Amino acid sequence: MRESDEAVRNLEAAVATVRNRLIPLLFLLYIVAYLDRINVGFASLQMNQALGFSDATYGLGAGIFFVGYTLFEIPSNVILARVGARLWIARIMITWGLVSAGMMFVRGAPAFYILRFLLGLAEAGFFPGIIFYLTRWVPARERARTIAAFMTATLVAGVIGGPLSGALLTLQGTGGLAGWQWLFLLEGLPAVVLGVVVLRVMTERPEQASWLPSAQKAALVARIGDEQRLARDQVHSTGAALRHPRLWLLSAVYFTVPVALYAFGFFLPQIIQGSFRGSTFQIGLLSAIPYIAGSIAMVIAGRHSDSTGERRWHVAVAAIVSAVGFVASAFATSLTMSIVTLSIAMVGLASMFGPFWTLATSFVNGVGAAAGIALINSIGNIGGFVGPYLLGSIKTLTASFAAGLVLIGLTVACGGALVLAVPDDSVSR
Repeated sequence: MRESDEAVRNLEAAVATVRNRLIPLLFLLYIVAYLDRINVGFASLQMNQALGFSDATYGLGAGIFFVGYTLFEIPSNVILARVGARLWIARIMITWGLVSAGMMFVRGAPAFYILRFLLGLAEAGFFPGIIFYLTRWVPARERARTIAAFMTATLVAGVIGGPLSGALLTLQGTGGLAGWQWLFLLEGLPAVVLGVVVLRVMTERPEQASWLPSAQKAALVARIGDEQRLARDQVHSTGAALRHPRLWLLSAVYFTVPVALYAFGFFLPQIIQGSFRGSTFQIGLLSAIPYIAGSIAMVIAGRHSDSTGERRWHVAVAAIVSAVGFVASAFATSLTMSIVTLSIAMVGLASMFGPFWTLATSFVNGVGAAAGIALINSIGNIGGFVGPYLLGSIKTLTASFAAGLVLIGLTVACGGALVLAVPDDSVSR
């Protein structure tokens, strides 16, 4: 049955209200989450020398976060689907904030590995939990731009995290602590505070949203319900999700993204430091440039994908752009050229997220959605271990980032080719 003009207007108004209400808080949460993941990259500018870590040791410790993250990802998201996003996301944030702040007590490689592993366990389920939460609030047709708006937080974290982390490193010696210790402490505690905020202010479902006018609420609940009932090839259960070949294919595609994203995030300060002898604060400012470019591209790509209803080619073309940027950065001979090519790499990488996650959530529902999203994210985030470890090991063996950057670029290109194998019937959702 065709919706009336009034119903369409109410739905559009409801989606706008939801975005204005939910996205700012979720955006802030993800900034803190991503900052706590990658701040080890800036800490390494002091910590590696202070604790005697090689590039390989650092790369292993940075990447081992994703081992703990992967192990608990699916159980965590299934628990979230059963106990509710508000309670479980608050738990995640409080525990990860405490572990992240505890990184200030690292004195050697074993403690570094253990705390990074525990940080992954603590944070497991956060990102897929938010994506699952958004599927309960945002119709599929509007989802790419909404997810892109939320995920620009990863790039904004890079924009503000670089200068902030660089500035915190200048506290070296204050209160008897090293700069890298201050960095972990002062960037970890906000997650604890925001976990308490989530408990107080997050609304679980549209039906419970007292801040939505009744007509808008009815239109939104009806549309979400219709999509869940009418979706083709829908996956509803955990078992069905874990057996579905399309989810495994999407997991393989997504694996290539964290390989690049976290190799980039964990080693960008050191790449810049290799051709620039400025202060840690100046390195932080320069590191913000690729993230600024990526955040703009992410929003534009998400809007264009929603306006056309196309997903696969948006992901594939963005992957090729990113691959070109990474490979070109391996041959950069100046700071300017390095920043330009790495910005191209981030523009392509960031543009993949909105269309990809809309594609990935187009045929799952209920607990099956929670498990399916977690499966993709957990398998994919093994790449978050592989990327930093490979780049660090190659740098140790060759005394250069060049070969590692080429390998990262080729990996992303493989993901772009692989996404074209995803069946057409999920593309326009």
